[in-house]
Amino acid sequence: MRKEDLRIVFMGTPEFAVGTLKMLVEGGYRVVAVVTQPDKPVGRHQDTLQPSEVKKYAMAHGLPVLQPVKMKDEAFVEELRTYRADLQVVVAFRMLPEVVWAMPRFGTFNVHAALLPQYRGAAPINWAVINGETQTGVTTFFLDHDIDTGRIILQESFNIADDDDVEDVYNGLMALGAKIAQRTIDLMIENDGEVSSLPQERLVNTETELHNAPKIFKETCEIDWKQPAKKVYDFVRGLSPCPGAWTTLVAPDGKKSVLKIFKTAKTGTATTLPVGSVVENKGKLLVSTANELLELAEIQMSGKKRMLACDFLNGFRGIDAYRVE
Repeated sequence: MRKEDLRIVFMGTPEFAVGTLKMLVEGGYRVVAVVTQPDKPVGRHQDTLQPSEVKKYAMAHGLPVLQPVKMKDEAFVEELRTYRADLQVVVAFRMLPEVVWAMPRFGTFNVHAALLPQYRGAAPINWAVINGETQTGVTTFFLDHDIDTGRIILQESFNIADDDDVEDVYNGLMALGAKIAQRTIDLMIENDGEVSSLPQERLVNTETELHNAPKIFKETCEIDWKQPAKKVYDFVRGLSPCPGAWTTLVAPDGKKSVLKIFKTAKTGTATTLPVGSVVENKGKLLVSTANELLELAEIQMSGKKRMLACDFLNGFRGIDAYRVE
């Protein structure tokens, strides 16, 4: 079989998925349709509809776009069936019902931004960085009834540097995900869809600690200063630049405001100050954690723009009387 003969339906929504769709289109693979989320209402009055990044790319390249509200909708399922897909490729999309993932003769595979069975869930990149991992990766696997539990086809690792934030890892995995998707598809073409795969249970033993990657919410992003400095450092970079870690800045009179923190730096300086104490020292903004002082390098006050902490201090007096909680 030639790649031009393999009929592919692509499913995805965010920018992360565009990397793989772009690889398919520019690589000469036959994408017969694209499935993505319905346009999202945005704006102050929610009266403007914003298409997904995948839809923008698909429309720009003349690809048919399907945007079902419900994946089990009979009209959608019947329309999807008319594209006679041999294979469905899923990247950063929602859970599919069996009537959808079992439709193509070669099945449906997903590109997941982690080394499964680790970090199953909606936010694998964030949680890998938050947990201080030094390595993550991408996995292609066949979809089945449960989320992120299907048989593994291929995996590729990716090193996380100590100063990488989510954006760094995101960009690296987006490129790596496109490459592993291409390798997976080429294997299917070479073997007429018959590729070997490994049950995830074989990668788990009684000593394996499995980390999950649940969806990130606003409350998830609140900093716990009672942790060691390294934990807070990883937490901040695991949420930077988006959605951003935050804390509550408390003034001497008790007035509170939200402070977003995008970048910190480890000082290695032990402290006996109460947790959450704020210190200015030689133009640096420091906070006391459970064991060390942590430098806040890039911050954003509520209603203000993101800035370097040193610039913030130039226009702010008496910060030592504040605390964070």
